[in-house]
Amino acid sequence: MSIIWTIIIGFVAGLIAKWIMPGRNEPSGFIMTTILGIVGAVVATYLGRAIGWYGPDDGANFIGAIVGAIIVLFIYGLIAGRRSTTTY
Repeated sequence: MSIIWTIIIGFVAGLIAKWIMPGRNEPSGFIMTTILGIVGAVVATYLGRAIGWYGPDDGANFIGAIVGAIIVLFIYGLIAGRRSTTTY
C-alpha cells in the first residue's frame, strides 16, 4: 500500500509544484507529473538529511516533496530551455 500512497503523494506534489511554477518547458501528463513529485520527494529527503533536518530513517514530508519538486522543475526548465532556444 505504501507504493500507492507514494504515487498519489508524488502526483499531488507534482501538480502543486507545476501550479506554483508554471512554464512552457515543463513536463506534462499524469506519469511525468507523478515522476516529478516522487523525484522531488527524493531530492527533499536527500537535502534534508545532508542539512541535518531528517534522520537516517526519516523521509521528506508533503511540504518537503513540493519544495523538492519545485527544485527539480526549476532545473528541468533550465535544461529544457537551453535545449529549445536554438535559432536558425
